[in-house]
Amino acid sequence: MTTRTLSRRTFGQLAVGGFAAATLGAPSILRAQTAITFAVPNPSALTWLPYWVAVGEGYFAEEGLDLRLEAIDGSSAVLQAMTAGQAQIGAPGPGPTLGARARGVDVKFIYNLYPKSVFGILVKDESTFQTPSDLAGSVIGVGTADGAEVSFTSAIMADLGMAPGTDFTYLPIGDGGTAAVAFLRDDVAAYAGAVSDAAILASRGMNLREITPEAYLGFFGNGIAMLESQIAAMPDLAPKFGRALVRGTRFAMDPANKDTCLAHCATGNPQEGEQDYAASLFDGVMNRMTPTDAFMPQGFGYQPPEHWQAIHDSAVASGALSAPLDDLSATYTNEFVAGWNA
Repeated sequence: MTTRTLSRRTFGQLAVGGFAAATLGAPSILRAQTAITFAVPNPSALTWLPYWVAVGEGYFAEEGLDLRLEAIDGSSAVLQAMTAGQAQIGAPGPGPTLGARARGVDVKFIYNLYPKSVFGILVKDESTFQTPSDLAGSVIGVGTADGAEVSFTSAIMADLGMAPGTDFTYLPIGDGGTAAVAFLRDDVAAYAGAVSDAAILASRGMNLREITPEAYLGFFGNGIAMLESQIAAMPDLAPKFGRALVRGTRFAMDPANKDTCLAHCATGNPQEGEQDYAASLFDGVMNRMTPTDAFMPQGFGYQPPEHWQAIHDSAVASGALSAPLDDLSATYTNEFVAGWNA
């Protein structure tokens, strides 16, 4: 199993020219060691912890899956990869997924990887900002202009009666080191980032404070999605992929396995594995991937319909969706959850 990091420009070239290694041909049923491309919106192995644990422990191999992870630039690029046939499965955010459904893309969320919000609004610890409303007239840094963190933040600001371009401004500044530089130069007053971004910035000497309203911490983050047409063409993929992912999550939950899990993730991203923030990021990721007590009985991967409704309604209020979806329930499914957790 391999991983590569692709820039958005590189992906665009691949989407036009195609690359045979990532595209499945005519077979409609998974065969032993079927090659599958899994597209994710950033190269952090720890962000996709259960995947790399499942790889390292051989769970995907036991399911007969030969997976290649492709890290590309943001959730929109992940959805583009899936739509173009360059990835059979991906990990977009719920906001971009709703946008794709509104455009007629038959994408369906199948696994809630981050039942607790993976995103937060971060400010310098010494800043005077206490709530998002204090950011009126300010610049908010984001990783990419169309990433899931944008729709997450826009929903919060819309509830405060604030719109991007009018009451505040988004500035794409990347993540990690470039985000730290932007903070140090005061190019941004706040940063909308993921748990991985917070750990990286902290390792760069940035003392940050989260000002995300508590109500939004229940807005789940990125998950696993497939096109409905792909689910129909490869009916074994979702059950096999999710079953291995749940096994990887359960393995990672045992504190005795932490060092082993960190080693598996270091295989996926050696540079990240060498960083002093890796152990801290592991803890943060596991916290966000663990369902709350109310939903733990439903099992890993479960998507609360009321949370989807809240995300959808906020997207409409913020203008991220121009109109409500005709059938929100078509955007996601919990049909595989029981089988994954059996």
